[in-house]
Amino acid sequence: MQTNVKNVNQVQTLLKFTFGLVPIVAGADKFTNLLTNWEQYLNPSIKKMVNGHTFMMTVGVIEIIAGCIVLAKPGIGAWIVSAWLLLIALTLVASGSFLDIAVRDVVMAIGAYSLARLSSADNLKTV
Repeated sequence: MQTNVKNVNQVQTLLKFTFGLVPIVAGADKFTNLLTNWEQYLNPSIKKMVNGHTFMMTVGVIEIIAGCIVLAKPGIGAWIVSAWLLLIALTLVASGSFLDIAVRDVVMAIGAYSLARLSSADNLKTV
């Protein structure tokens, strides 16, 4: 029983740092574009309505905040990151491009959802 709790705690910690740090890094990169040119992923209809660079910087701030919430309160932050990743996947599917990235984001959303479930106090009582 003790080993199960230890394993759950290790998985939860790994997921917490993954879904805390990755959004922070990706969010910060929206300001530098070192990893990629993030504007290329924008749905063309969004590009028509807003300035792409400004939009991506706003997205970056949201991602940094979401990552910080995951690190501080994974039970709440993981839900936010999971929903955020699903929204990104939906916009990519709607644009009909970067479908591989959309699939990856759905898989990551499932991982964030798993963290949210692991972080619930009720779950740890039953292990």
